[in-house]
Amino acid sequence: MGGRPPNPRGVLLAEVAQATQRLADAGVPSPRNDAEELAAFVHGVKRGELHSVKDSDFDARYWETIARRVAREPLQHITGRAFFRYLELQVGPGVFVPRPETESVVGWAIDAVRAMDVVEPLIVDLCTGSGAIALAMAQEVPRSRVYAVELSEDALKWTRKNVEGSRVKLSRGDARDALPELDGQVDLVVSNPPYIPLTEWEYVAPEARDYDPELSLFSGEDGLDLIRGIERTAHRLLRPGGVVVIEHADTQGGQVPWIFTEERGWADAADHPDLNNRPRFATARKAMP
Repeated sequence: MGGRPPNPRGVLLAEVAQATQRLADAGVPSPRNDAEELAAFVHGVKRGELHSVKDSDFDARYWETIARRVAREPLQHITGRAFFRYLELQVGPGVFVPRPETESVVGWAIDAVRAMDVVEPLIVDLCTGSGAIALAMAQEVPRSRVYAVELSEDALKWTRKNVEGSRVKLSRGDARDALPELDGQVDLVVSNPPYIPLTEWEYVAPEARDYDPELSLFSGEDGLDLIRGIERTAHRLLRPGGVVVIEHADTQGGQVPWIFTEERGWADAADHPDLNNRPRFATARKAMP
């Protein structure tokens, strides 16, 4: 008699706590985040609203999603969505899931374009995948003209959904010979290409190795094959003074700027860190004639 009334909204939070431990035991890198995201997804609320779900509304399907995540299926494949900067993208089997570290690459690219004295900057995103980079550039540089290129038809099924209704012009093509009609006109070329060495296959996280398409991950023995190809494409596409921004593995810091040499028509090649202070992307400027 006289005790506290039962909490009508305690079951879900208790289940989330158990799920967090189960995910942690399975080696999932961000167990609390994923447990809460899946709970919000299943129950149709935002993460900050989990406390509002009544005990009677708890959905046992939550544990089905947790089992899939324990098996290392990507969180984004389970929910069908990925968040990138200010975007919510549709993703699933066949397309590379955008990663948070790429947000710093895009941030640098946006700042670089804004610093240019160009009214309607022309931007090309090579290996666009889900369209994350292209859409972020179009959204955050409002008067930009953005072209996106993707080779994989499986990926393009997702890209087309994401770019529908946007200003992004999407085309299927190989990054190594893309968009010849834009030669010498582009202000910025940006890319998150495949860059994992084939020799590193066994060390790749299961979420990427088993679910992301191989075409989006691996690029030759040293991982730099496509980056070398993109270097020539970028030089062809860019106007003099235009800029290239290209993501690479943190273990490739120092290697990629050496691809963009003065002898090949570049200036100011440099590496840049991500938010964890690891080398994450290289930039260079097309030299003036």
